[in-house]
Amino acid sequence: MRSTVRLRILITCGVLVAAGVGGWQLLPSDDVRTDAITVGTTDEVTSLDPAGAYDAGSWAMYSNVFQSLLTFKPGFTTPVPDAAESCKFIGAKLTAYRCEVRDDLTFVSGRKVTGEDVKYSIERMVSINADVGPAPLFQTLKSVVADGQTVTFNLNSRDATFPLKLATGAGSIVDRTKYPAKQLREDTTVDGSGPYILKAYKPGERARLEPNPAYRGSIGKVGGPVEVKYFTESEQLAAAWKTKVIDVTHRQMPPEFLSTVGSSTDSVRITEAQTAEIRNLYFNVKSGSVMAKKAVRQAVAAVIDRPAIVTGAYHGTVEPLYSLIPQGFNGHSTSFYDAYPEPSTKKAESLLEDADVETPVSFTLGYRKDATYAAEAAELKRQLEKTGLFKVKLAEAEWKDFQKAYVKGDYDAYPVGWLPDFPDSDSFTAPLVGSDNAMHNGFKSLKIDSLIYATQQYSDRAAAANDFEAIQEEVAADVPLVPLWQKKDYVLATEEVAGSQYLTDGTGIWRLWELGWI
Repeated sequence: MRSTVRLRILITCGVLVAAGVGGWQLLPSDDVRTDAITVGTTDEVTSLDPAGAYDAGSWAMYSNVFQSLLTFKPGFTTPVPDAAESCKFIGAKLTAYRCEVRDDLTFVSGRKVTGEDVKYSIERMVSINADVGPAPLFQTLKSVVADGQTVTFNLNSRDATFPLKLATGAGSIVDRTKYPAKQLREDTTVDGSGPYILKAYKPGERARLEPNPAYRGSIGKVGGPVEVKYFTESEQLAAAWKTKVIDVTHRQMPPEFLSTVGSSTDSVRITEAQTAEIRNLYFNVKSGSVMAKKAVRQAVAAVIDRPAIVTGAYHGTVEPLYSLIPQGFNGHSTSFYDAYPEPSTKKAESLLEDADVETPVSFTLGYRKDATYAAEAAELKRQLEKTGLFKVKLAEAEWKDFQKAYVKGDYDAYPVGWLPDFPDSDSFTAPLVGSDNAMHNGFKSLKIDSLIYATQQYSDRAAAANDFEAIQEEVAADVPLVPLWQKKDYVLATEEVAGSQYLTDGTGIWRLWELGWI
């Protein structure tokens, strides 16, 4: 007998609106299960050290085993205290932010969490400045002062988004006696104060999480044990789901499978959400790359056919994106559609001719190893080479090697997915097109930096809309990247598991503690 529950969620600016939620209010059975719920994902934890990773898989883990001063409640865009009792800006200038750390927190070792631990954690992350770490988020931070449980962050400029940044994985608080000041910790243990304790971990394979009885913070209840299983490719994750190896799947099932899920006789709960996850094609603009020439980047933008990528490689599970800032976020525009409304070989040819660029332009397109990403790369190659203006060499690599390669500048172009660090448009501007951005493509623009700075001045975020629109116009003109798509998110769970809908809510927090047996 087929039993399929589909919950559709619309996330707009981080505010969650759900239809049919009543179907999820199920009472637990008399026999309470205590075995671990198994969650499968293709997201990879690249580092257990919060100073060393700036990716979705690592931050998903951090939100469960570490605390930040602030966090986000499901579906809300304003952060609330977690490790802090309270936080606020000091004065009206938005250049000093102060938090009082809770006095009842302990690390897994039993040692008390202090203001010095908070100061150490933030300063350590910034000073290590790992190649793929989150230090670029804190460019406005000047100094941190700890006085007992009081921590004051002094900023070098107004930054209304600073509390949002503290609420991310970059704000994770570590035990200063366990993490070296000048280098990343490389072992497979974690010393945090989050709702879960990492009891066992095998990189790339599994993580065993058990409730932390000493946790104190914003979460009202801590769930049961969870076993996270990691898969290299989406096809492997789908196979594990089909053979009932896992109870919940989240990120990333094969698009072809998702387009047909629910049509089988298996019982499955499906959460489908319009999310803020996007994917851009980034260009290496450093000297030595052919993409250092703006006309080449503009020509690529002129011929890309997004609908063909959406319906081909992704089977309609994503939507075309024509701007840096996705739909549902403050200041969203269609700047790339305005500049390049239809794929045009003629326009691309004219751009290259005017810049005296010899054709065909040869370049390397790198991508993460996965069947879906390979199909996307093949479609981009087909579209570009069909014009006769480009010759594309494809290069695939496993996720860690792929990251290292684009940081080194081994690729001329490379598509990368992006989840916002926090529910604000700043999370798509400063980290992606600001100087020293997280994509390491060498792009710098004084005008864009100035506009980013302008957006950070407003405590009323709606007032920054015009500046966000101006940033997107500049990006469409300079083309350090080409937006490709905005994703729908899918969580699959068996009928025996409740709470899976909370794994995707637009705040970037992986709420494993919400899972429970029915």
